[in-house]
Amino acid sequence: MQLTEGSASEALAGLKERASQALYERLGSRITDSSLEETELHQFVKDELRAVVDEEQVPLSQGERQRLTREIIDDVLGHGPMQRYLDDPSVTEIMVNRADQIYVERHGQLFLTDTKFTSEDALRRVIERIVTRIGRRIDESSPLVDARLPDGSRVNAIIPPLAVNGASLTIRKFSREALTVEKLIGFGSLSPEMAELLRACVLARMNIIVSGGTGTGKTTMLNVLSSFIPASDRIVTIEDAVELQLQQDHVVRLESRPANIEGKGEVSIRDLVRNSLRMRPDRIVVGEVRGGESLDMLQAMNTGHDGSISTVHANSPRDAVARLETLVLMAGMDLPLRAIREQIASAVNLIVHISRLRDGSRRVTHVTEVQGMEGDIVTLQDAFVFDYSAGIDANGRFMGKPIPTGVRPRFTDRFEELGIKISPAVFGAQAVRSR
Repeated sequence: MQLTEGSASEALAGLKERASQALYERLGSRITDSSLEETELHQFVKDELRAVVDEEQVPLSQGERQRLTREIIDDVLGHGPMQRYLDDPSVTEIMVNRADQIYVERHGQLFLTDTKFTSEDALRRVIERIVTRIGRRIDESSPLVDARLPDGSRVNAIIPPLAVNGASLTIRKFSREALTVEKLIGFGSLSPEMAELLRACVLARMNIIVSGGTGTGKTTMLNVLSSFIPASDRIVTIEDAVELQLQQDHVVRLESRPANIEGKGEVSIRDLVRNSLRMRPDRIVVGEVRGGESLDMLQAMNTGHDGSISTVHANSPRDAVARLETLVLMAGMDLPLRAIREQIASAVNLIVHISRLRDGSRRVTHVTEVQGMEGDIVTLQDAFVFDYSAGIDANGRFMGKPIPTGVRPRFTDRFEELGIKISPAVFGAQAVRSR
């Protein structure tokens, strides 16, 4: 009896599931054995898989056998059906809502794929493999975890009972090429004038906060800003999961650590910020402030560690200041609000705000100077803002670009003192000095 295309693919799926299960039983603990070389493990799996498929005695064409072998090896050693999207350079994010629903992001837009995991167990095995490789764990007592892949891609996993519809996995892919300032200018994310100003600000050891929503490219901007740091400076980077790609040699990279199964051994970002002050840094780069460490970072900026850079989640430069106030309050020091605002106004020189626009593009929409205090308010002055009035082209893309407001920031006086040259055209032909 001739098999239809549908029943043939079902038979192949059944064979794949049986072969995968048999392979797991044969391999046992070898899958997570860190003493085995990757190539050695791959060869061992291929040999065992050949034996398993032969035992099944199912007639397969050469093409079907190769496809089955590749898919099972992806399941057992790789990342299952997600592997093809991890290998696809056009995919920037992978979102597994549940075993049978996978979305990907391409060019800033979300698409539902027809790819599925064979079962909830298969998805859980992939999650286990990712987190155990970097010494983390995920189970009922610790049902959510931040991790990273060997290439630096950021991973978040959450499992039942917290995830009601089954395990969920989100992977923010790590760019294989470090995005340079020239590429950001080419994409339209930055203007050449803005890039010139930011370079001068980094060289003049300004303290810079990069703000923006989730997935707007704050870490990418942090990488670009850090590329302007002179090679002679000692840089200490502090992150939850290491993803910064600094090109300099003199870099010490620190990564926080979660508590172990007994709830002990946690090393927080705040602990690392405090420790970094004893490491004689010229620059401190904090991947993101999201708690009480913001107070320690502001104090570092105010006590001789100029030229520090960090990111914060916020919807506008004004919101970034308000969020920093809230984060400082999380340090539990019970400081008066005015004292916190004075710390922020004194510590932060510049806010670079990034937005993801409706067309999926990520643009720097504000470069804003933090001028100081007026009464109880932190005063801000935009140097660049995004021009939305240019409208949208036939493909739905914004035609606008960041334009100078015509106001020359106060801190440019420091450029002159340090001999840092900046073109007068950066702020517009008729720029006036901010008062």
